[in-house]
Amino acid sequence: ILQKTCFLSIFQSDILICRFFFNSVSRNQLFYSYKVESRITSRFSHTTVKSSVVNSGPNAQSIGFNVQIPKRAFITNFTMNVNGITFVGSVKEKTVARNLYAQARARGKAAGLVRYRTDMETFKTEVHVPPGSKIEFELHYQEMMQRKLGFYEHSLYLQPGRLVPQFQVDVYIYEPSGIASVETPNTLGEHFSGMAKLTSSKDKAHVVFKPSLQQQRKCENCTTSAIDGVFTVKYDVLRDSNAGELHVSDGHFVHFFAPANLSPLPKNIVFVIDVSGSMWGVKMKQTVEAMQTILDDLTMDDYFSIVDFNHNVRCWSEELVPGSTIQVAEAKKYIQNIKPNGGTNINEALMRAVQMLVKASNQGMIDPRSVSMIMLVSDGDPTVGEIKLSAIQKNLKKVMREEFSLFSLGIGFDVDYDFLERIAMENRGVAQRIYTSHDASDQIRRFYSQVSSPLLRKITVQFPEDSVSDVTQNHFDKYFSGSELVVAGKVLPSDSTTLNSFTTASADRLDLSLQTEADYLELDAALAQQQHAFTGFARQMWAYITVNQLLAERSLAPTAGQKRKITQRILTLAVEHQFVTPLTALLVESEEAKERLLADSPKDPKQGSGMAALGGRTPVQMVHITVVCLCVFCVTVENDPHFIVHLPKNNMDICFNIDSEPGHILNLVSDPGAGVVVNGQLVGSKRVGVEDKEKVNTYFGTVSVFYQPDGIRVSVSTDRIDLTDGRNNHSFTWGATADITQDRVKLSIVKDSKVMVTVDDKITVMVLLHRVWKKHPTHVDFLGLYIPNNNQYSSQAHGLIGQFGQEPEVRVFNLHQGADPLKKEATMEVKGTKLVVTRGWQKDYRRDNKRGSDVFCWFIHNSGKGFIDGHYTNYIVPRLDSFLPLPL
Repeated sequence: ILQKTCFLSIFQSDILICRFFFNSVSRNQLFYSYKVESRITSRFSHTTVKSSVVNSGPNAQSIGFNVQIPKRAFITNFTMNVNGITFVGSVKEKTVARNLYAQARARGKAAGLVRYRTDMETFKTEVHVPPGSKIEFELHYQEMMQRKLGFYEHSLYLQPGRLVPQFQVDVYIYEPSGIASVETPNTLGEHFSGMAKLTSSKDKAHVVFKPSLQQQRKCENCTTSAIDGVFTVKYDVLRDSNAGELHVSDGHFVHFFAPANLSPLPKNIVFVIDVSGSMWGVKMKQTVEAMQTILDDLTMDDYFSIVDFNHNVRCWSEELVPGSTIQVAEAKKYIQNIKPNGGTNINEALMRAVQMLVKASNQGMIDPRSVSMIMLVSDGDPTVGEIKLSAIQKNLKKVMREEFSLFSLGIGFDVDYDFLERIAMENRGVAQRIYTSHDASDQIRRFYSQVSSPLLRKITVQFPEDSVSDVTQNHFDKYFSGSELVVAGKVLPSDSTTLNSFTTASADRLDLSLQTEADYLELDAALAQQQHAFTGFARQMWAYITVNQLLAERSLAPTAGQKRKITQRILTLAVEHQFVTPLTALLVESEEAKERLLADSPKDPKQGSGMAALGGRTPVQMVHITVVCLCVFCVTVENDPHFIVHLPKNNMDICFNIDSEPGHILNLVSDPGAGVVVNGQLVGSKRVGVEDKEKVNTYFGTVSVFYQPDGIRVSVSTDRIDLTDGRNNHSFTWGATADITQDRVKLSIVKDSKVMVTVDDKITVMVLLHRVWKKHPTHVDFLGLYIPNNNQYSSQAHGLIGQFGQEPEVRVFNLHQGADPLKKEATMEVKGTKLVVTRGWQKDYRRDNKRGSDVFCWFIHNSGKGFIDGHYTNYIVPRLDSFLPLPL
């Protein structure tokens, strides 16, 4: 039945999603079912992937089963049934599994093949079967959910390759402490909008995605599947106190610690940036873009400096300086002017960064409760100075103080990621690979966001004597906002009915001592009542954490003897708990052990063990590509319409509303020198139940970009996008993605999302579509407008937005309590005028089209009077292609 061509492989790398697909699908393969089920209990997930396929063709052919799994996940089992012959998997020590596999191969039985790639971790099997054969595959893997930026995220990559009669994804969540929020972002695209059904209660949630055969089709009569992308579930749990949650089950405990509502600790950070020749081009551009935003995050309480290196090492400032507006602006200019070239001297650059921190500490410049860190960004191995990696590691370990941490970012695949991971782990930090895709700068910023808000230092979780054993790491150097610390262990027999935990930590200006407790039997009783809970979660989570920590220790073991001892502990645990690790293998054999296949998990030195990774990204292309306006100077315009103007020199955001009327056309940018004008026409909310004299909300219903030299106008409305050149009018809908270029005007439409208009490669305007429920009594569809910092206006530019190309001098003082106790007031001096301003916030919808994110700003009343030139009525123009009359 098996014709000696069964292939089973595991590839190991940095993949953070589950991908299930069939390669080179034949038309003569009938997909009967495709089912994925994840059971998440107390942040630990058990995922099962099942599929049934029939060779419906007249000839024998190969049928494959490939699954991409999270790098941090451990495969725990695999079974395969081919025409009644069942293959069952079992995890064994790698040498034992290979020997058994070799014996089967020597007897001429089915042979397996282990292959390795560097870009993904993939389970792969391929079976050659005769016509009429039915094959059933089933794969299991487990992983611990990691909290990042306030959420747990469970992602499955779905790519069946063709239509499947029985297609279903189920995600069951059970959190004993309660679920605070759960959501299913529409990451598969608008085609499947609303098809993921969510039901939830206080402590349970169920997400099911079950498109019918017709719903899977790309179009009504298509024979291809539209399912190709990431299916994501995000959630967070309820936390009654900052003491954490203690879960006891099956003779094991897990303690979760994620306090909130604490003031961030001050930071002392040295950015060490590789500017060697290999960073030339996109890598450097994206790094600079990310650094512009990162530097803006610094506060006056933070101290920082920048070290950039190639074959030489340079310091922007030889000493740490406060994160003031002036210093940040100077640093951003310095970063902007970096020109990559030369070799890579990592050793000297890191030594210089450490010396900077040591000097600041010795001179008493930094707060003893602050957090000191180095952030290394590099894309290659050392080529200048000390080039031996082990020597660099020793040098760094020798000079790094206990209170310092190193965070490593490796860009691309030329860098030795294992080395970056080792030096980070050894020095109380974490590492992250940055993929050189379109969003590399966003990856860098996201990583920084996860470590930019340290809330606690020196955290220790302890338990009463003789109450627990085999405790995982329970001392942590830092805790960052939005993350979570996890400690697990075994519970010892006791007369007591409760287990207590005690947590100590240092916060900003205070020391914490926290205590929590859990009943020994309560959780097991609750789990017994749950149909879809993973009852063995605590035992498996303890083993999962322990094995990963041992793998990290093994990579840092100083002697061969210590490495052998750690290896044996890993093997014992991995075999007992059936984890496929770099030291174990999955032997898949028929019930009579006559046929065998081998799943191996080799380790690439440039990939690393993955445990220290934080906020990793996947190299797999997503369905939705988010275009982000990366702003140093950025103007945002949203509903009613709200203007948000960022002033980088003053390091502040200014907000104001324009209190105009439906039908009015407002000039936003008027640049006769460049020949560009941007105007927006207002629409009003529905007037159901509204008195005629009562004011209605206004929104932008149409945005027009007119390029006079070529006579081209792009008009974007909530219904369609029109491109007019004076002779021809081309209309496009929001229902399809398209890229259009006419002369020096480029138009890019992202389906049901946004439009980017670029004029002469110098001026860009992004228009965001906001859809509302059609039956809403008052709301209407509207447009948001975003204009980036790098627009190259002429000196004649003006308009409600264009005037801020030349940033005004602004001074805010006399901060005091306002009429609203939740909003402060102050005096702002701008253009020789003193204004009363209020501290508030507006919504920015670029990253989250539905809910938006809050931008805190100084709000200027009376339609921006005193901040904008003249009165807002001066900016009302007669037509969508009208320039602003000059002077105002």
